[in-house]
Amino acid sequence: MEYPAPQAESLVQHWYGEADQYRQADACRILPEEVPIALTYERVTHAVMMATPQNLEDFAYGFTITEGIVKNPEQITGLEIVRRPAGIELRMELADDQLDALMRRRRYMAGPVGCGLCGLESLEAVMRDLPKVDAGLQASGASLLKALTTLNSGQSLHRETSAVHAAGFWSQADETVLVREDVGRHNALDKLGGAMALRRIDPRQGAVVLTSRVSVEMVQKTAMLGVPILVAISAPSALAVRTARAAGITLVARARGNSFDVHSHPHRLTMARHPAGA
Repeated sequence: MEYPAPQAESLVQHWYGEADQYRQADACRILPEEVPIALTYERVTHAVMMATPQNLEDFAYGFTITEGIVKNPEQITGLEIVRRPAGIELRMELADDQLDALMRRRRYMAGPVGCGLCGLESLEAVMRDLPKVDAGLQASGASLLKALTTLNSGQSLHRETSAVHAAGFWSQADETVLVREDVGRHNALDKLGGAMALRRIDPRQGAVVLTSRVSVEMVQKTAMLGVPILVAISAPSALAVRTARAAGITLVARARGNSFDVHSHPHRLTMARHPAGA
């Protein structure tokens, strides 16, 4: 099927120079698209998110996994991507057990770009129970900083638009970074989770790296994926730190240049460039 391109051109008037000596010139800018995307299960809408219309299969699988609706991609028995006049519908079918569980706890979310917790039915639902991430992975600080550099180089849509977030998975085995982008940071992480699941990537053997700040829902999604290390260029919230500590996640933040802060579970990090057993 066809759906809108992830970016579009916009003609602008570009101002440049000093404060009282501005010059003007016509210019063309590339802007990221955002489209309403409905995630439905058995034709019942569970969430409507504003997202970039690319990697939609990854988005469908990743959202469903990070929201705890399924534990693995095999529990999604069907996916159809349908272009609608008002947006795009990701129609999913679930195995019977997962569908029954979803119907018992169904919630509606209206998801603007900057929000990943809209529409929950209760305050208690925000702090959902998370699996304990217990992986023996050890990684060097140098390798994680290098992963962020690799993440930046893999942001093709950001280079064109300067307006999207990225989430990546750094694999210790081959030191590659799988990258997904979106106007919404939560959407980028969901797309990454879906890509990992569909490629059968072992989440215990690497780290999630983010271009965004670390809010509690980003930690929650990382825990649902089972990834032991989360690295971001910006700072976390206090609740995100408490959640990472409780979930067993090594949280690394403000990772820029040659420095970073470790907020939780530092035992997974080593100063050596190539930790033993890596």
